[in-house]
Amino acid sequence: MRLSQYFMPTLKENPSEAQIVSHRLMLRAGMVRQSSAGIYSWLPLGFRVLKKIEAIVRQEQNMAGCQELLMPTIQPADLWRESGRYEDYGREMLRITDRHERDMLYGPTNEEQITDIFRQSVRSYRDLPRLLYHIQWKFRDEVRPRFGVMRGREFLMKDAYSFDLDYAGAKHSYNKFFAAYLRTFARLGLTAIPMAADTGPIGGDLSHEFIILADTGESEVHCHADYLDFEPLATEVDYDSDLEPFVTERTRLYAATDEKHDQATFEAEVPEAKRVNTRGIEVGHIFYFGSKYSEAMGATVQGPDGEAVAVEMGSYGVGVSRLVGAIIEASHDEAGIIWPESVAPFDVGIVNLKAGDEACDAACEDFQYKLGAERQVLLDDTSERAGAKFATMDLIGLPWQLVVGPRGLKSGTVELKSRASGEREELSPESALARLTS
Repeated sequence: MRLSQYFMPTLKENPSEAQIVSHRLMLRAGMVRQSSAGIYSWLPLGFRVLKKIEAIVRQEQNMAGCQELLMPTIQPADLWRESGRYEDYGREMLRITDRHERDMLYGPTNEEQITDIFRQSVRSYRDLPRLLYHIQWKFRDEVRPRFGVMRGREFLMKDAYSFDLDYAGAKHSYNKFFAAYLRTFARLGLTAIPMAADTGPIGGDLSHEFIILADTGESEVHCHADYLDFEPLATEVDYDSDLEPFVTERTRLYAATDEKHDQATFEAEVPEAKRVNTRGIEVGHIFYFGSKYSEAMGATVQGPDGEAVAVEMGSYGVGVSRLVGAIIEASHDEAGIIWPESVAPFDVGIVNLKAGDEACDAACEDFQYKLGAERQVLLDDTSERAGAKFATMDLIGLPWQLVVGPRGLKSGTVELKSRASGEREELSPESALARLTS
């Protein structure tokens, strides 16, 4: 892709409305533009990152044995009346009346919708367990949307739902998602700490939030400092095995969001030197809520003894669009974003220091062609001065910058810069190509 043809409206100054780093950098890098309060259009650069995160989330859900479907954004209010949540959910729910005077709503979550799908389709315990998920836009009418995509009104979520015959099966499903989430966040370059959390309007009595520690987080969190030294879960997981020991190991130390925090227990269990009191960003949330929805909505199966059994359920959310902001909060410097390679909008930015120079143009074209089979490349072929080009590349945070100039070409070298480390090397074109394709 040529930068001269790419729609990337960058800003030189920090927008006054942006209060946190991720919001500022997403606006400055031309990733998003606000449509209305808490609602954003995703421009090409931001959309590429969003889709890469979505793909990783999808891959890990599939690996855990989940099956993808797609539910609508607009739901009938009658389903929520069945569960008893229609009046309880509060003013965050956007309520709509259609032309036939039927009450509808823009879904903030999908427990009722998936329970209705399940009860229409599954009759026997032999068809259990079932793990179903979708990735869909949600809407919650936040009274005070802020922090860009971190706390917007419209957002992209992965919602998954488990259906099991009994508590043992439901707990195993819960543990699958626990492990899958740690794998997902590790692939995104994030260290996420699972913390005991309040279940809120979802309900149930078992819940964990996955928290990225950050001063700009919306939640107060309290945990044992040793969590910061845990290795990210990057290895393969046998999802059919007993995962309880793994979950126990990852939850044995104190870690809780403010709603579940008990100061006395915290002081008793955690030495003073190991106490971490900070803020965090929620990037995932898992719930076990048993038969709360299945009993209310008649989602039963025939058990082994022939009797009807209300299925045991759980729900599991990942904020896909929120993760874009969370990754930036965790990975940036004064110059701009530093993308992990797994989600970078492009792998390599080629900087042509003298666009229009025959040798420079030819070398850049050659690099773009040869890298294109293995890497996603953005070629800065604009007539901007060198300093502006470097500033743009640092701002948008591509993992590698390949700098091509007339002086270097005469001596047979190009410059390769790692955005993460800042290290620069002068290499032959062949060596630079080999480094980027190895």
